[in-house]
Amino acid sequence: MNRRIPTSTYRLQVSPDFDLTAAKDVVDYVRDLGADWVYLSPVLQAEPGSDHGYDVVDHSHVDSQRGGDDAFRAVAEAAHAAGLGVLVDIVPNHVGVATPEVNPWWWSLLEHGKDSPYAAAFDVDWDAGDGKLRIPVLDDRLLDAVVLQGDRLLVGETAYPTAPGTVQNGDDVETVHARQRYEFVHWKRADHELNYRRFFAVNTLAGIRVEDQEFFDASHELVAAWFRDGLVDGLRIDHPDGLFDPAGYLQDLHDLTGGAYTLVEKILEPGEQLPSSWPVDGTTGYDALGVVDRVFVDPSGAEALSATSGSEPHDWQALTHDTRRGIADGILGSEVARLARILVAETDGLPHERVVDAVAEIVASFDVYRTYLPEGVHHLVTALERAAEARPDLDDVIDRIAPALVDPTHPAALRLQQTSGMVMAKGVEDTAFYRVSRLSSLSEVGGDPSVFAVTTDEFHVAQRERLASWPHTMTTLTTHDTKRSEDTRARIAVLSELGEEWNATFQQLQALAPLEDTVFADLLWQAIVGARPASRERLHAYAEKASREAGNSTTWTEPDEAFEGQMHALVDAAFDDPAVVALLDALDERITAAGWSNGLSVKLVQLTAPGVPDVYQGTEGWDRSLVDPDNRRAVDYTERRHALAALDGPDDDGPEQLPAIGLDARVKLLVTSRALRLRRDHPELFTRYLQLEATGSAADHVLAFDRGGAVTIATRLPLGLEQVGGWGDTLVHPVPLDRVDLLTGRAVPADRGIAVADLLSTYPVALLVPADVAGTTGHTADGTTATDASGASRPAAPTAADPAAATTTTDASCETDAQADIDILEGHA
Repeated sequence: MNRRIPTSTYRLQVSPDFDLTAAKDVVDYVRDLGADWVYLSPVLQAEPGSDHGYDVVDHSHVDSQRGGDDAFRAVAEAAHAAGLGVLVDIVPNHVGVATPEVNPWWWSLLEHGKDSPYAAAFDVDWDAGDGKLRIPVLDDRLLDAVVLQGDRLLVGETAYPTAPGTVQNGDDVETVHARQRYEFVHWKRADHELNYRRFFAVNTLAGIRVEDQEFFDASHELVAAWFRDGLVDGLRIDHPDGLFDPAGYLQDLHDLTGGAYTLVEKILEPGEQLPSSWPVDGTTGYDALGVVDRVFVDPSGAEALSATSGSEPHDWQALTHDTRRGIADGILGSEVARLARILVAETDGLPHERVVDAVAEIVASFDVYRTYLPEGVHHLVTALERAAEARPDLDDVIDRIAPALVDPTHPAALRLQQTSGMVMAKGVEDTAFYRVSRLSSLSEVGGDPSVFAVTTDEFHVAQRERLASWPHTMTTLTTHDTKRSEDTRARIAVLSELGEEWNATFQQLQALAPLEDTVFADLLWQAIVGARPASRERLHAYAEKASREAGNSTTWTEPDEAFEGQMHALVDAAFDDPAVVALLDALDERITAAGWSNGLSVKLVQLTAPGVPDVYQGTEGWDRSLVDPDNRRAVDYTERRHALAALDGPDDDGPEQLPAIGLDARVKLLVTSRALRLRRDHPELFTRYLQLEATGSAADHVLAFDRGGAVTIATRLPLGLEQVGGWGDTLVHPVPLDRVDLLTGRAVPADRGIAVADLLSTYPVALLVPADVAGTTGHTADGTTATDASGASRPAAPTAADPAAATTTTDASCETDAQADIDILEGHA
């Protein structure tokens, strides 16, 4: 096959509300935007009503609520006809089991137990359940909540099968239930007594064993057909860390697809490398996100922001150890107990409770999601050493089990590898990230909040390493899983330049709308500021989820009504209390222009840096989203089509006026479309990575690099730039060459230094190309080659030296009323 590699991708969240027919209808928009491939969320048959598709129930066909096989084929054919590739997200680790009757494998398992032809497809410890599969669906009524209806048992509206011959006339529920191959248990028993592997702690997502060739083939039959029929060009693999043998699975997949472009959703901790033995093209980009974000954070703000709440945890490693340990002892206790049972031969004579305690301490001591023995064994050794140091009372147990855990062939070692990632994800991403608030934009998937900022030199090193090691890995800024979207984080990052000022503002907000958990109050106010003007409903939903994930003051299973009442009053105060609103308005005036500057800079850097940039749906415009499901809201593509057409002009010669930096987000669409088109149309300009030097009074505020002809120049720390008086004599030094800024049309004559004050007088970013290339990039932002593209025919533009001026820049063609402004900023008119 002809192996395709994308220059960029555009992610679409396919759902019953935005189905494959709707996806087909935006293929031409994705092409016109400049993206090279369309990137689809999971499309196989999922649980009824699933809005995300990660709960697949049937691998044999495309989800009917998403349009089915014919609609999928239509999308793929439309994409290929438009010159686009197709990347599809698949889920090999688990299946949805919330509605048993729609999952034929699970239904068979429930009906026949160990005698089911699909028994080996699931990861069940039958001995632990005395030969039965434990199903944690009962409440305090226990079997009184179960109804016998014909030959089915019903828990609420959910039906469960009965084994053949196990229902007789006159039988009651208890009698029939006792004859089944499964056992209904109280939902609280799932934490410690469940006997099937799940996705994390989600009881309704059951792990499957794709290491068994029979079930690999059965679960990938349709995927194989997609490649055989030429419908799909690449795959994104969800959660490979849950698999028994990720490397083996990826090799099987490589063989099945003929070596097609493949990405893995692998979370790399700072300094961790993707296993070199994996036949993949890279990750889904969270590692890149963390570096890009931090180069736009002011390191001088760390101390003041650490003091804001008065209770900020100062030892990230200690905090995450404790949250991981809490997960191992709590919602993932079943997985830890199963691992301890596998070690029975090594721990003969030791109390089972001590073995469980030692295993829990070991999985809580990892600094990475998992090891891939024998690769990465040093991470396991470190975890063993940390566990022994933290718990000397368990030294003898750890010594007994360590040889088995480091043996790549031992069942306990294999099970440990599958378990540690679960504990890390739930303990760090879904708990610890909500217990720190110093700068909440740093608490992002794959990130380490204790790493506050990176220098420009560190940033450039990371880009060179990516180009050298994984040139086709994905980069991203926003996904369906990010805790905050790129523009929300860009606004929050401004607070790093306002350490003492934010500290004072927070104290005033806390006095007006107090919350006893000051760390969470700080995190919540930052979310309100970052996502502003998010609706009241969105912020209430975020507050509830974030507080219960943190688990310090309230939880999912035992909500604290008093705390949550106070918390929701805080959210309401952001809308109803004039004093609070005044404080937020004043802060908004302070950070809005800087937030826009950060947003444009981060976007251009990600789109032009090494790797394959992904644009998450709608983020070509402003998108101030929070954690899911907030980041999966519908996108108004009609509005985006109109905006893109206006930027291109009726004769494809660019806009009559350059868009101002403002609420309507056309400037971000300009940056995104010009960068994507350049990468697609001129890949020869993106063949290397060269750090560019800046000199002068504001050199620290420049981030610049040359990709082999395409030059990116972006503004860092815009409030600090304002404080030093603007760009002044600052120069950036690419190879002398006649160039054109694709964003403004401004000509840049060959010189040994480019004056940044002139170059960035319109926007805080520039994308320079050789002059002879400027007219061959599909569309240009401006038809002129004048040295000053901000002439009288255009709106007065803010200078980078005065970013606050952006808030007063007006354009009669884009005036909107207040509600429309809110709709535009939310990204969903």
